[in-house]
Amino acid sequence: FTGWADIDLHDEWKSEARHAGHLIKDLNIEFGGYFTSQLKRAINSLSIILEVLGKSNAEIKKAWELNEMHYGNLTSYNREEIKKKLCMKPLSIL
Repeated sequence: FTGWADIDLHDEWKSEARHAGHLIKDLNIEFGGYFTSQLKRAINSLSIILEVLGKSNAEIKKAWELNEMHYGNLTSYNREEIKKKLCMKPLSIL
């Protein structure tokens, strides 16, 4: 539940973005435009993907409307921490 917290990518997330870029490249998918939220983790993910695709100079359109939703007091907690915080039994949706 990262929400509006503007955190950067962890190494694992960078690796996932590179992997996504390779999958897109292997499937020979072409895009007519590139859009992202204004959060640096999304911008950096797209930048890594574009680097793998050899399109580092592509124009990226950023829009706050694409930012993740705001989770209020749950921001920055993972699912297990939220379960503990709310004293709930594990839910299949969390």
